[in-house]
Amino acid sequence: MATSVLSPLSLSPTSSAVELQSRQERRYVLWLITALTFLALAVHGYHPYAEDGGPYMVGIKHILDPSLYPHISEFATAHPRFSLFAPTIAVVVKMSRLNLDMVLLLVHAASFWVTLYAAWHLVARCFSSREARTGAVTLLATWMTMPIAGTSILLMDPYVTARSLSTPCALLALIGVESFFRPDLLQEEKRWRGLVLCCLALTVAAAMHPLMAAYAFGSVLMLACQLSEKSSVQRWGSLGLSLLAIAIAWVVLVSGSVESAAHLQAEMTRKYWFLSCWRWYEWAGLIAPLIILAAAAHKRTSANGTKVAFARMAIFCSLTAVAVSLLFGRIEQANHVVAWLQPLRTFQIAYVVMILGLGAVLGERVLRKNALSWIAVFASLGGIMLFAERQTFPASTHFELPGLSPGNAWEEAFLWIRFNTPRDALFSLDSDYITKPAEDAQNFRAAAERSSLPDYTKDGGDAANNPELSSTWAAVQEPQNRLSEKSDMQRISELKPLGVDWVVLRKSASTHFVCDYENSVVKVCRLPPQEFLTATR
Repeated sequence: MATSVLSPLSLSPTSSAVELQSRQERRYVLWLITALTFLALAVHGYHPYAEDGGPYMVGIKHILDPSLYPHISEFATAHPRFSLFAPTIAVVVKMSRLNLDMVLLLVHAASFWVTLYAAWHLVARCFSSREARTGAVTLLATWMTMPIAGTSILLMDPYVTARSLSTPCALLALIGVESFFRPDLLQEEKRWRGLVLCCLALTVAAAMHPLMAAYAFGSVLMLACQLSEKSSVQRWGSLGLSLLAIAIAWVVLVSGSVESAAHLQAEMTRKYWFLSCWRWYEWAGLIAPLIILAAAAHKRTSANGTKVAFARMAIFCSLTAVAVSLLFGRIEQANHVVAWLQPLRTFQIAYVVMILGLGAVLGERVLRKNALSWIAVFASLGGIMLFAERQTFPASTHFELPGLSPGNAWEEAFLWIRFNTPRDALFSLDSDYITKPAEDAQNFRAAAERSSLPDYTKDGGDAANNPELSSTWAAVQEPQNRLSEKSDMQRISELKPLGVDWVVLRKSASTHFVCDYENSVVKVCRLPPQEFLTATR
């Protein structure tokens, strides 16, 4: 009986040797995660004004300087309105006395580091060998910007958004709940510290991105069920949570109001909300992870219990999200409030678990201690991701550091506008400018710091998420549709009543306007007064 209560340390030669080994392991982890952070940054690049990074930056800039974006300012503040992300970054900028661009770069690097660090501790719960753990986090670093099926989000973004902070918090919450449910009576204090970590991580995630935090909370509850020692809780508790989520989705749907025509038009810009609009390879992005996770969740034993629990959690959450989308997120329904909640974003956690599992198997069973194999495999995988990044942002500098020339002709024009046009100017661009060749989804407001009429793509998302903005958004789409192909008289007659002063046209556009700036792709022109119509007839 006395032997059964001995600490595991008593089995080691000396406690000092164990402590030395522990310090060496911590040092290894810190160096590895730091090196992998630089690897991830080098592979995936950095584009602070692109995609969702632009609208989030606009929200921060408006807080730092409320005089910016005086026209149609509701679109400048719509994207981060349900989050404390923008105010938090603004406070950091003011307290650190660093400029916003530098703060965002540091936050971007820190988010990668914390995500990888959390991933190490998560996979350490499932695999004991250093090769497995190293393979897991190395593969995650290599695939950091992998798209999540057809959900229009990435595992981590090559720019800063609220998800940059909510994602590592979700992983920390899972680690915390696993620590709490670990059956180790000799570590009671660590169990409660795990619960505190889980609660704090979920709180921060909710403050940064409430929607992603809600899905993280669901994953935490599902993992708690799967970590239970009782098979009935594992089975019926998980099924109960899934049915509860489906019931909540039904209540949300029937409580939703009928949508206006303008709001419906805005929602149709978000076709990825609806599974019926997905292409076959996007469906493959849902099915393949479930198959891989099912292989890991096949049989639970005392040796692999935690690993199986994580895999089954990811499967249950993912299948629940698919069921909710198929039942209540259909395009033909009277309202699309469930589709707006984008339940398939739950797959983000499933992707993390899948990647960590694949990387662990790769490191432990294939690469092992062969350094050349590690270099060859991850250099190849990193090269593929680097190629994909360059195809996504072909006209932009790979790593857009603060203060350096962007290299993107559209972005160069936007920066010229920032320093050479009145702060109260109102601009108009082609409604789909953000998808034009060589534009690389660079956001006008973020780079130019000037007001603009709402565009079709990014502002369409804000209008879809905020019904009160949809009528304003819909009213300006036709005047901006194919703007570069219209005549000067059409531009004036349609844009002048909206208060527009300047237009950004493609270089090939025919115009007699005075264009103060022109490069190889676009030109920036003044919109003349209404009298111009008479003079040119």
